[in-house]
Amino acid sequence: MSQTTPEPVAENHTSTKIYYQIFAALLILLALTVGVSYVDLGVFNEVIALAIAAAKALLVILFFMHMRSSSRLTWLFAAAGFVWLAILIALTMSDYVSRGWMGR
Repeated sequence: MSQTTPEPVAENHTSTKIYYQIFAALLILLALTVGVSYVDLGVFNEVIALAIAAAKALLVILFFMHMRSSSRLTWLFAAAGFVWLAILIALTMSDYVSRGWMGR
């Protein structure tokens, strides 16, 4: 009975310097979020807040969840999660918009 050795898994090690830079970027984006919350930008308050939140989520997903060096299958499952989130938001908003008390 021949024994086969498993293939070595290629690991991408990110340096701690990169992690500190991402942490600093997240702190800067946090300060920007707090700063923007004190400025009245009219209808753009929500747009800017969501854009900053999306940038922070992107940094966390790419670096701390190691999606940057993941396989295409992992990217597919992550994209499927975002598609499912969009479906749930669309269904929720369709219910919210169709209510009668919205126009009052």
